[in-house]
This record gives sequence, C-alpha cells and structure tokens, in this order.
Amino acid sequence: MAAEYQPPTGDYAFLFGEAFGVDIVARTTGGDLTAEDAFDVIAGAGEFAASVLAPLETVGDRVGARLEDGQVRMPEGFAEAYRAFVEAGWVTAEAPVSAGGDGLPGAVRAGLGEIWNASNAAFALCWLLTAGQIHALDAAASDEIREIYLSKLVSGQWTGTMNLTEPDAGTDLGGIRTIATPCGDGTWAIRGQKIFITWGDHDIAENIVHLVLARTPGAPEGAKGLSLFVAPRLLVGADGTLGERNAVETVALEHKLGIHGSPTCVLSYEDATGYLVGEVGGGLAGMFVMMNSARIGMGFQATGISDRAYQQAVAYAQSRTQGRVLGRGVGAPIAEHPDVRRMLLSMSSRIFAMRALGVYVADLFDRAEVDPTFLPLAEFFVPILKGWATEDAVALTSDAIQVHGGMGFIEETGVAQHYRDARIMPIYEGTTAIQSNDLIGRKVVRDGGATAERFFAQIDETTALLRGSDEPVAVRAAERLDRAVAAARRATGDIIGFGGSPRDAHAVSVPYLMLLGTLAGGWMHALAVSAVLAHPTPDAQDAARLVAADFYGAHHLPRVHALAETVASGETV
Repeated sequence: MAAEYQPPTGDYAFLFGEAFGVDIVARTTGGDLTAEDAFDVIAGAGEFAASVLAPLETVGDRVGARLEDGQVRMPEGFAEAYRAFVEAGWVTAEAPVSAGGDGLPGAVRAGLGEIWNASNAAFALCWLLTAGQIHALDAAASDEIREIYLSKLVSGQWTGTMNLTEPDAGTDLGGIRTIATPCGDGTWAIRGQKIFITWGDHDIAENIVHLVLARTPGAPEGAKGLSLFVAPRLLVGADGTLGERNAVETVALEHKLGIHGSPTCVLSYEDATGYLVGEVGGGLAGMFVMMNSARIGMGFQATGISDRAYQQAVAYAQSRTQGRVLGRGVGAPIAEHPDVRRMLLSMSSRIFAMRALGVYVADLFDRAEVDPTFLPLAEFFVPILKGWATEDAVALTSDAIQVHGGMGFIEETGVAQHYRDARIMPIYEGTTAIQSNDLIGRKVVRDGGATAERFFAQIDETTALLRGSDEPVAVRAAERLDRAVAAARRATGDIIGFGGSPRDAHAVSVPYLMLLGTLAGGWMHALAVSAVLAHPTPDAQDAARLVAADFYGAHHLPRVHALAETVASGETV
C-alpha cells in the first residue's frame, strides 16, 4: 500500500524565511504577508491535500476518466473534491489580484503547486490549466470577456483548457489549420479538431472555457496568422446564464501511459461559437502567457511527483528487511544498506534542489513586477526549471521503483504510478529540446551570455561567503561550486561560439540545459548551507541539510564537468 502523503512544510518554512537570506514573502508583499503567514498557508494546503486529494490518487489511476455518450465522466469523489477545493478558497487565493483573486506571492504558489501535484497530479492538472488561462485572459481579454469568463474562472465555478495541438500541428504551431470565421455579430465560428486537450471535458464543474488557437480567413501562413479565441463548452448569455451546449464535441479520450485521472481529449469544433481574445493575429503572444505559466507549473509538478515517490520509497525501505546489512545489527531494514541509503540521499538532495529552485524562480517573477531588471533572469530560468526538473523526475521516480526492488514493478505498491505519471512531463508543454532551444536561442546567444553570467555571478557571491567558513561542508561546497561554475562558463562560451554553426549548438542544447539545472541545484544547496551556518545552535534538521548538500556536491554536481565536455563537442555525428 502507498504511504500516506506528508507535505514538506519544514522545507518551505526554511525556504520562505531563511534560505535566500531574507523573508522573501515579506519582501514581496511589503510585510502584509510574512514567511510565518505563508507557512500557515502551506500547512493548511498540506492538510487539505493529504485528506481530500491524496486518497483519490489511486482511484484516478485505476478507474480513470471514461467517455459515455459524448460526456466525460470522472471517477467517484473527484467532483466532491473539486467543490471542496473551490469552497476552501484555493482557486481564488492563487489567482492574481488584477484578475479578482487574492494574489498569493509566487513563492507560496510554488509550494502549493508542489503539494497539489504530490497529492494528486491528475487532479492538479485541472487547476494548472485553469490558472494558466486566468493569466492569459487577465493579460489580453476585453472587459466583456473578463466580466463573463474570467470572473467565473477565478471563482472556480468554471475550469479552463488550452487548445493548441492538432493531428498535423504539434510543436510547429504554424501548422495549425483550425479556422475561425467572423459571423458579423462579434462572434466567430470555429471549425477544426484539437488533440491532447488536458481536462478538455469532465463533469466536475458547471462549464469549461476553451482557449483556442485558430487561423482567420486570409491570415498569413505560419504562427503570425494565428488568433486566440474563447469557446465555452456551454454557451453563455449576456447576463451570464448558461445556455445550450456549444458545437464542441468530445470525439475520444486518449489511452495513456499515466495520469489516467486526467482526461486527455480529442475535441471537434463544428462551427462552435467563439470570442476573440486580443487582436487578430496576436494569438501566439496571448497563448504564450498561458504556456509560460504551464511550463513553470511543470517544475512544481515534477517536484511534487518526485517527492511523493521518494516518501513511498523511504517508507518501504525503513520497514523492509532483506539480507544482512553491512555494519548493522540483525534485523536492520534495507534503508541501512549502503546503496539503498545512497539512492534515498540522491533522491532527497535532488528534490530539495528542485523545490528551492522553484521557489527562487517564482520569487524572481514577483520581483520583476516591481523591478523589471529581474525579468530577464526570471525568464532565463523558465526552460531550465521545466526541462531539468522534469527530466530528473523521471529518473527519481525510477529510483523509487528500484528501492522497492521487485515489489516496485508490481502495481499494488503504488510506486509505479509515479513513474508512469512522470514520463509525460519532459514531453508536454514543450519537450526538453524545445526548452533547451529556447534557452540557447532567446536566453543565452541573443544577449551574448549576459544573463547567464548574471546567474554565475550570484553563485560566486555565495561561494565567497562559504569559502571563509570553518565548516568542512561549506568549504567543500565552495570548492566544488567554483569548479562547476568555471565549467559552466566554458560551456556557455562554447554555445555562443557555435554562432556560425547553429546545428552544433542545437545538438548539445539539452546537455547544456541539464548542466545549468544541475549547477542551479548545487547553488540552492549552497544557499541552504549558508543559512544553516547562521544558526547559533544547529539542530538535527540543520545536520540533515548539511548532509544533503554534501551529497549533492559529491554525487550530482560533478555531472556539470561531463556535460561541459559534451557541450564542447557540438554535433559529432
């Protein structure tokens, strides 16, 4: 049986109040909300997730969504859980103030994102897509659409989707063929088919708002010819009342490797009524707001699923006895085997790095709202967080199975579900290669590596602080990071130096992204070490943080050097 979910409240208290050298929540809110307040929010979310969402995770996986007479039916308990989620105020709490929400700081939303996904990733995808649409409509929608649609999304009455992919238009959105024709009354008739639509149909909320990319008559070919439209599942009157079903048909549900509790739909638009969002031809810019939100959310999802798998691995390893354990007494659990202990430390140290980077990136976006000079750095980290965290999540959930041994391959233990659920994460919302191409093209080469150097300089500041310490872990962390940063600077120079041969840069863009993610993880641990050193009387948790940082530096940070050699090779075949 799967272990009960334990939310990582202690880590978030540490990250909000200490790890970055300041109360980042109070800094963002001007003191209206503090790290202590944020801890209460995270603790409350943890209790809700553990009691309401987590019990449905296995149900969603084994029962799954089903399509009956053109209507998707969710497993028993999902609708009640969604109502409880809305009534508890979680939807409104996370929505921005400008959209009518409470506007919790990004760092707090990072913690909530992890908790929702750790407890029930399939359920959390519904809110993740709705949250992204809220941001997109908040940025581009007319007053009428805001009043009718945005308000209902923020209240949680309705949910939202993102409709991009078509049978012949996946990554290349310029190939979209769905057409939107003006009807002369302010509405548009949308015709076409969309696939892989997460939570595209369900029965847990009264209406679903589809955000659709489509081409208008006479529009130029490619991405510049795309416009953005709102198309509700149920038509909405001028007074907000719900009417008949729109001409959007759920043709099929995809049969997937994982996230079975998240309905992935094929939708057919048969002259469905839609409403333009923003300007004609401005669809991709509007949709990128939602895509960016989703990509950051994938980082939180990766952390959540990884931590849930880790918790199950720890629970199993601490209770399972098998074989004589070197250096331990009779009856010691397998958690004491040197290699099992290595795997568990490997998992926990990487999860902390992912968790801390998620908080850091979310906080950067909050700071950028006040000081735009932080925006390039925030955007620089989006593909890194999405690509590195999701790739590592696949490895981490695989390690959780390995800890279980043969039992991990048996579905009844529940740990295999996390591996299956995690496998989609490096693919959807832009594959890792899409993230890495964005990283090198828009975030590194375009500014000659200036933003990357800003990242490296921050690490230099941290290592300078640690270098003068008499704590051995701090000294080792500084030495290891110094060498890793030097390798990262060389790799960045190589990427920029491939300017005359772009295939060389793109062939090694994923290794470069993974290099920067691994380096960022080492920096997160170094910041944790620095915060621990400030404690006058270190406790057991402080000692555990030092062990995790030392382990990451010895077992994971060295990957930076190997990846730098790979980057230098360019396209070798």
